[in-house]
Amino acid sequence: MVRFFNKEEEATIIAAIQAAELATSGEIRVHVEVGARKPALQVATRVFGELGMQKTQDRNGVLILLAVDRREFAIIGDEGINKVVPEDFWDTERDLMQQHFKRGEFATGIEKAIQQIGVKLRQYFPYQTDDVNELPDEISYNK
Repeated sequence: MVRFFNKEEEATIIAAIQAAELATSGEIRVHVEVGARKPALQVATRVFGELGMQKTQDRNGVLILLAVDRREFAIIGDEGINKVVPEDFWDTERDLMQQHFKRGEFATGIEKAIQQIGVKLRQYFPYQTDDVNELPDEISYNK
């Protein structure tokens, strides 16, 4: 399996996920898809289900998917998020990631977006003292 991020970049992204999840009960995952034949949004929808992200208690999972061969990405949230946030909720993170990606700063773009997602989700899904980490924090790659 080819890794898109080096070990330091992966560690930075995982640390950002862990820090963001201390602000919110939301769950954040990052997935890298190599060789995707369909648009990133379609792939993200499939991967969301494959990773079991719809199984969180509050249906508040977020997936950031990179379709590296297509040079596309997608950010999607589960139905619990989509019911309470405005339609343009992910636009700021999309724009932030695009700015960094244009400079080849993929890990930084994802790290900064994750930080913002944690802050924004806190308003709708604050961290609970009995919160359980329902999904793994590591980056997943397609097989």
